[in-house]
Parts: sequence; C-alpha cells; structure tokens
Amino acid sequence: MVRQSRSSILHRRHVDHLDLFARDDHILSSRDDCEPANPANTLTDRLNTLLNSSGPGYTLPLCPDTQYLIEAPLLFFAPNQEISTAGYPTGDERAVLVVNGPVMNGQGHTTAVDGTCSDCDGVRLRNVQINGTRLGASPTTGGANIEMGGSNSDQLIEYVHSFDPRSWSCMHITEGTLTCNNVTVRHNDIGPCGTDLFQQWADGISVSCQNCHVWNNTINNPTDGGIVLFGAPGTLVENNTIFVQNHTLLGGINMVDYLPWSGNYTNTIVRNNMIMGGFATEKPEGNETKGTNDDDVIIKIGIAIGPRTWFGPQFGNNVSMSGTVLNNVLTGAFGYGIAMSSAVNFTVENNSLEGNTSFIGARGPNCSSTDTMPSPEPFVVQLDNVQQSTLQIDFQNISDANGLTCILPPEGGDFWPFGGGPTTTAPTSTSSPTSTSSGGATQASNGGGGGLSGGAKAGIALGVIFGTLGLAVATWFIRKHALARAATRRQSAYIQPSMRQIS
Repeated sequence: MVRQSRSSILHRRHVDHLDLFARDDHILSSRDDCEPANPANTLTDRLNTLLNSSGPGYTLPLCPDTQYLIEAPLLFFAPNQEISTAGYPTGDERAVLVVNGPVMNGQGHTTAVDGTCSDCDGVRLRNVQINGTRLGASPTTGGANIEMGGSNSDQLIEYVHSFDPRSWSCMHITEGTLTCNNVTVRHNDIGPCGTDLFQQWADGISVSCQNCHVWNNTINNPTDGGIVLFGAPGTLVENNTIFVQNHTLLGGINMVDYLPWSGNYTNTIVRNNMIMGGFATEKPEGNETKGTNDDDVIIKIGIAIGPRTWFGPQFGNNVSMSGTVLNNVLTGAFGYGIAMSSAVNFTVENNSLEGNTSFIGARGPNCSSTDTMPSPEPFVVQLDNVQQSTLQIDFQNISDANGLTCILPPEGGDFWPFGGGPTTTAPTSTSSPTSTSSGGATQASNGGGGGLSGGAKAGIALGVIFGTLGLAVATWFIRKHALARAATRRQSAYIQPSMRQIS
C-alpha cells in the first residue's frame, strides 16, 4: 500500500506457490487486425516503436488468446493512445501481457504498461490481462503492474485483469506533480496481489491522482490494501467489491496515508462498496452459524481512517482530513469493521453489517508493548484525537487505536461465519466498442464474449469460492434492503475533542 515499510505480523502459515495462472504458450496465427506476439525476440521493441511512432489517437491492437512476453514496460507516448485486445473481449480471451524481464538482487522489471509520460492525456488501457509473474518470489523494487496517471488528465482503465505483481501493487494511479486529474478505473477484475507473509504484501488498486472515479471493480485476494487512497482529493470510490479467499488482508479500503497530499482527503468519497472478510470453508451442520477457515483468513480492518490506525505514532501528529465514508456494507470475518483515529472533519455514516459477521483477532508479536489493543469490534474510534467529525452512533470509543493491523487471526476454531462469497465472472457489457479522445469520458464498452477470469479459475481450483450465483443475487437484494434500513435508523453524533496539530 505505501512505499515505506510498515509494522505488521508474520503469519504462521507457509505459503506454497501454486502455478494456477500459467497459460499455454500457444500463439494464434498472425492476423490483419492485431499485432502478433512473434517474433518474440523483437516483441517489446516492436510494440513500443508502434506507440512512439504512430502519434496521437493510435490504438495498439493485441490478439485475443495470445500471450505477449514483454521484457520492459510498454510506454504510451502521445495523447489518446490505446492498448487493447482486438474485439474487446472481457474474459480469458483477453490478450495477456506477461512481465518477463530480468530480476536480480531485488531489482528489475516490474511494470507491464506505463501511461505516465509528459503528454499522455486521454490514454486508455482496455480489455487486457496483466500477469506480473511474481510466482511466489519476494517482492522486487519497482512500479506496479500498471502505472498510470502522472501529470495527465482523462485517462481510462477498464475491463483489465491485473494479478500477481512483482512489486507493491496490481495498479497504481500516480499523482505526478500533484496535477494528475480525472482517471476512470472501472469494470476491472484485480488480484490476487502479493501474499500475507510479512512485508510480502501488495495492493489491489492504489490511487493518488485527484478527481478519479473508481467504480464497479472486483478486487480478489489483495494482501496490503484492497483500494488505497493516498489522499486523492475529489476521488469517488463506489460500487466496488473487495474480498479475500486464502490470504489475510491488512485493510479493505484505506484512507491513512499522509503523503503526497499532506493528508488532504477533501471531497474524497467512499460509498456503496461491499467488503467481504473471511468465511468458513467447511460445510455447516444443523443450525451452525460459525465454522473453521482452512487458512485462518480475515480482513484486519475493513475501512481504515487516519494514519495512527495503520502506522501508530510513526508519523507523529499527522492526520487525515475531510473525507467521506457512506453506505458501505461489510460481511464475513474482520478484526475491526471501520477503525478511525487521527482524523479531522470526516463524515462516516450509514455503514452497515450484512448477513453473518465475526470480529476476531488478538495481539500479535509485532504489536507495540506500550499500546493497549482494543477488542475486535465492528466500529471503533479514538475520540481524543478525532475532531469536527460526524459519525454514525454505533461507533465504540477506544483509548488506543494505534497500529491495529498487528493483530493475528485466531488459530483455528469455529469463529468464521458461514455465508457466501461473490462470483468472480469478469464484468461484461453488451454495448459496442467506442473510441473517444478522452478516456475519462468514454462510455463503458465491450463487444464480445464473457467468461471467467484467471482469478475466477484460481478460486475454483482452490475450492474457496463460496456460494452460488443465486446466493450472490440474494446478497445483492439483502444489501439494498440493509442500506435502506440503515439510512432510516441511524443517527449521527457530533464529536469535537481536543485537536492534534498536523506536523
């Protein structure tokens, strides 16, 4: 999530790599409507030459059902360029960009696509897959699978499956010189990202660009933050689904980072998202409501607000300021549903629990000896360092909210709720492909097949995708009902304790 190290805990499990995402190396015959992957020894140079010599508005069409083993990032070069799979498929037919450059001594090739050039307004990455090929190795220093943003506006990322990054994130929308503006991130299926071994984590979607719209994405098995907002003032994050299967996740949606916007979350809104913690992996018997989870998986904090919840006192009196968190739904097993500390002028209302939930966990070996770890609860806040904030009434005041990600899930036991997980079918659309000069203004588009993403196949192979399509549909209606009910029953409490100064 962040580009500094964090204090957390080493999970007791040994994680063996399962090569579930390997694909056949078959290559289709050359086609007139797409750029072939052969000859392989000139591939990266050929694709980059097409981008840097074809000018504004050029579309680089990749061939369906084809792997492109690239040795360096593909670099957007001019405004309104596009990289996409010919025909705009949304399932496994999407072309796969495979990060295949060398790595040595923790340094090397980590990024598949880079849209941060000085003249990259309106560039679009659409209907492709990015395989970061970490393959169980330790993290490599470098950029995310996808690096977009920079000092540009109106970019678009849609119908992209990004997984297994070598570095710290599956997707990063960078701030540039704090001038990045209006990147749209929608209909993507992200993950898995990283592992839950100590400092082996990776984010799903990391956003530090202002005025972005991040919506209708599915983030499966991130391990650091599902969606991480580095301030990103003016950004709207809505209707996303974040869930875990076989890795514990530190935070579902995080609003904890002080840099690069000095804690400024003005008009940053997180609303109507579904965050799904761990569920029991055994079948219920009789009237059981709780069971065991094979991997002891939880989300430690569903939504984290304020730097102290994450870093403890590491960054002094820095605070997160002026964000809004509304109408989000949590289900499954968590340490804390929403945790809040070191924040000013936040609004946190009408967030609710749905279905079967558990709040579990205990002090881990990396927890500070001077901090008092609060008992797991749905909504916790340290009131003595939160000012001028409007909170839903069911928050529990705690005396110490420092570094809550140090907790450990319980080792076995019937603590995990029985319930359902989401389907992982790649998002589809029945509209025809469109092309505009502004990525941020492009309408959702896709022509052609659906199908399961690579993440879906992995989930099926591991046997931990819970529930059926019918249950997922029922969950959607339950969620809508829960939100309506919460909106009518919740009251707000106005809090104004002593203020901590921003350092």
